[in-house]
Amino acid sequence: MQDALAVLDIGKTNLKLSLLDAAGNTLAERRRPNQPLHGGPYRYARHDVDGIWAWLLATLRDFSTLAGITVIVPITHGATAALVDEHGLVLPVLDYEFALDPQLDADYEALRPPFAETYSPSLPTGLNLGRQLYWLARTYPAEFARARHILAYPQYWAWRLCGVAATEVTSMGCHTDLWQPLAGRPSSLVDRLQWNALLPPQYPAWAALGTVHPALAAATGVRPECQILCGIHDSNASLLQYVCNPVNRPLCNPDLGRNTPRTVLSTGTWVIAAALDGDLGLLQESADMLANVDVLGQAVACMRFMGGREFAELAGAAAVAEICTIADLQLLIDQGSLALPCFASAGGPFYGRSGSIVGKTPQTPRQRYALATLYCVLMTDYCLDVLHAEGALVIEGSFTGNPHFAALLAGLRPQQTVFVSDDSSGTTYGGWLLRHWGRQREVVRQPVAPLAISGWDRYRNRWRQLCTQTASA
Repeated sequence: MQDALAVLDIGKTNLKLSLLDAAGNTLAERRRPNQPLHGGPYRYARHDVDGIWAWLLATLRDFSTLAGITVIVPITHGATAALVDEHGLVLPVLDYEFALDPQLDADYEALRPPFAETYSPSLPTGLNLGRQLYWLARTYPAEFARARHILAYPQYWAWRLCGVAATEVTSMGCHTDLWQPLAGRPSSLVDRLQWNALLPPQYPAWAALGTVHPALAAATGVRPECQILCGIHDSNASLLQYVCNPVNRPLCNPDLGRNTPRTVLSTGTWVIAAALDGDLGLLQESADMLANVDVLGQAVACMRFMGGREFAELAGAAAVAEICTIADLQLLIDQGSLALPCFASAGGPFYGRSGSIVGKTPQTPRQRYALATLYCVLMTDYCLDVLHAEGALVIEGSFTGNPHFAALLAGLRPQQTVFVSDDSSGTTYGGWLLRHWGRQREVVRQPVAPLAISGWDRYRNRWRQLCTQTASA
């Protein structure tokens, strides 16, 4: 039986476990919705870690009949952490989408470091991880005092699998208020609140923390010598193939010409534009711009919005199965039907506004899909402009399944060559790369021809004009 690697990818909306061979080929894959739980000690939602754990163990048992699992890599969404002692969680893992106490919010704002220190903007709900931890410390002081470690979400799953606690920079540097990207150390907030002792030793994302617990190996059939890697934040997993290899330092993509992607668009629940050569001086806290910290600890200029969530809100559940045609797009452009931001409750450059539709409302599921597509393209184009994104642009993730998204974006950005990755999950490939630096598998990036659609530039200009008017109103 061949050896294989398992990548656990916990996104905000879905879970996925992928089984990959040494060449990076997918041997098996299984998905499940990621639904928060309500009730318990909080009036806010919490993550269903026990449900995820049971699903993970059952899926590992099934996958172990296909290959010998010798490595497990945890990858998760950001803005999430676990407080643990030697026995397990001392408090449930809080969901970041639910607003916390207004008075504690105000107290926290007075404590959080300036943007110039952390490049972490002040974000709504619990999107700043430091805000969540502060709320937990003030609301549940006895439980918080029992905590031995603060574990970012990927490292929590690594800890459950092998028992070794770790800190890792991509999750610590993901708009948490807890990290100084330029200094490469915890922020002044961690010092001020005396949380340094709760942060475990720092390891790189590719480090093998230890072998799987023997009881878990026996229960799931994974190899007893199966190594658990430290793990990584999901958006940074997508960036791995474009940054330097930490082992022997050549670029993963040695082609330094015009077609080397220097802007990566990671799409899913969040659409995140990362400018690998971006200027941190351009980042604006008020526009939800930030510096992600990559696997090597380097700051990367980013801008994002909740694109997957907004697409679903505009398209509706019925529209997902009815992909629009070019004629549907043209009809909406011709009749001036525009969706103005925003349609999600968290983050993005227009956060705080109520979404609206200008012009004739779409009448069919296909038209709703078309409006959602046009909106997400316009939001992405806006973010790329504000970010001053340059060089070739590669699109990864769930929006690669939309047949019009990339071509519409290419039509607005003649200054950038637009590519679509054939790997719809850059996170899974990133998990494989953590184990196989220097053995990059072939990823096909197809250049995208701009979609020839009448009035597209005028439609974009009108959308931006209305967005600006709304902002100044």
